[in-house]
Amino acid sequence: MKKTKISGFVSLILVVALMFAVVFGVKNISTPAPAAPAGGAAIEGAVDGTYTATAKGFGGDITADVTIAGGAIADVQVMGPNETEGLGSVAVEKLPGAVLAAQSLNVDMISGATVSSTAILAALDDCLAQAGIDSSKLTGVVSEAAEKTEETLDVDVVVVGAGGAGMTAAIEAKQDGKNVVILEKMPYVGGNTTKASGGMNAAGTKMQQAQADATEDEAEREALLDSTVENYITDTMAGGHDINDPELVRTMAENSSDAVDWLESIGAPLPVVAPTGGTVHYYLHEPEDGSAVGEFLVQFYTQKLDEMGIEVLLDTEATELISEEGKVTGVKAESPTAHLTVNAASVILATGGFGANFDMLASFDPALADAVTTNTPAATGDGIVMAQEIGADTVDMEYIQLHPTVFQENGFLVSERLRSNGAILVNSEGNRFTNDLATRDAVSQAELKQPGAYAYIVYDSKYAEEKLYQKYVTNGLTVSADTLEDLAAEMGLEGEAVENFTATVEKWNAVCNGEAEDEFGRNNGLVTLDQAPYTAIKIAPGVHHTMGGLKINTAAEVLDADGNAIPGLFAAGEVTGGVHGGNRIGGNAVADIVVFGRISAQSACAYADAQ
Repeated sequence: MKKTKISGFVSLILVVALMFAVVFGVKNISTPAPAAPAGGAAIEGAVDGTYTATAKGFGGDITADVTIAGGAIADVQVMGPNETEGLGSVAVEKLPGAVLAAQSLNVDMISGATVSSTAILAALDDCLAQAGIDSSKLTGVVSEAAEKTEETLDVDVVVVGAGGAGMTAAIEAKQDGKNVVILEKMPYVGGNTTKASGGMNAAGTKMQQAQADATEDEAEREALLDSTVENYITDTMAGGHDINDPELVRTMAENSSDAVDWLESIGAPLPVVAPTGGTVHYYLHEPEDGSAVGEFLVQFYTQKLDEMGIEVLLDTEATELISEEGKVTGVKAESPTAHLTVNAASVILATGGFGANFDMLASFDPALADAVTTNTPAATGDGIVMAQEIGADTVDMEYIQLHPTVFQENGFLVSERLRSNGAILVNSEGNRFTNDLATRDAVSQAELKQPGAYAYIVYDSKYAEEKLYQKYVTNGLTVSADTLEDLAAEMGLEGEAVENFTATVEKWNAVCNGEAEDEFGRNNGLVTLDQAPYTAIKIAPGVHHTMGGLKINTAAEVLDADGNAIPGLFAAGEVTGGVHGGNRIGGNAVADIVVFGRISAQSACAYADAQ
């Protein structure tokens, strides 16, 4: 896959280093020292001064300041505090340096942050116009691309991919005393983990026990105490239509409590427990402040990488696994400056799935060729392809999960937590149409059968102050009103649909108050909608998770077509298959990356010790 690069070699090196140091605080990046911004000739008609403009970004207003001195662009500052951490925030950090170095707006947008990038460039264009500059006539400063060097790096363990599974594995391996390096093809860390909006499933945890001891709700207490390892296995297998590898599911469930404790030990506790979609049990472990689990974990992981001195090579794309006499002994990669060979005793693939590779998706389901995806642009199946080239086997590749609550304009995922907190789904006729907390595949298919193939997720203000809920407001996803009738109007409902909608909410409240049985069999997240203002988000299904991938065993060793472990090669996270079967239960992706991220590192370290 071709990487997205900022025009000009100088600007690329400058902004990558600046972004990682400023946004995540991680200093261990092997990149050349930043060069000074290239100068530019005086721009005809430019008026010296500092100019300010604002444009609407992904998370709210983005403000830009441009200083013109001597007829050239002397300084560029951009402020976008509400842009998504690890995506839009990267554009805020990187694009100013790119524009300054190029003396032009003719720079590449940041992959995965198109809305933020577009807004930044629009605000900068406004600033230039105020200074009397026509940005379309700025051709930019052209830097000669330096010839790439041949470089070699020797480590104990190389991790390919800096998403949740990769960072988990790297931290675990470093804790074992190994020399570790992470290769990440994108200019930022986090991968799809950045977009995880719910929590992490786990069973038999001290958090579940503590919440059970504290609650006065007997039904909640019973559900918490009933959230055992065995029930977690049963629910995960049922959610995956019993296609899952039962040994992998058992491994994940039995190690989940320890994984939550491990997160707490590195400064990322998940103390709040909630019910999970597709079950009646309380497996979902969430941050205390109500923030999305993905951004929360990525923040703490990056701090830990820095603290432990783990080297991260950004914008460095692994292209080939090195195999000698049937053993994997390293990785070949391309960085902006080098053809890189990483020799390692063990290789861990944590490159994610293929939810953003539409050709690959369409090869299994042609209907997905033009689908909306919640995935980052990095999710293109690279690790799967590289491993297949040396004989690795795959499993469950045809099972591709649609998430039922995706904002279609930009692929923004609306968390399942809203429904766990009492939100309901209604169609354009104002009616509920399914068990809102059934498995994701069932809810998605039900939505696709509604008029227009979309629905609305509706909730009240009980949780409005939580960070997750606030994000939907600042990102412009919501419509709100003080009455149900006014909300219906904001949703575009008319006539009978308005009456249906108010009756639907009344019926739902009766179910929550124990006055009626739910007609769709919903038996969890029974929270009334009765606290104004009321809010709705228009949603529809979008590609969310690819269940299939490399075939692994319980030690996270990658298997060949004969079922034998490929020596030296390990994998964790969405690059693997078998854990989730035909459908993934919400919260199990984070459980997967933490549990098998740790196991892959433990196995890789043991293998390295034996060499």
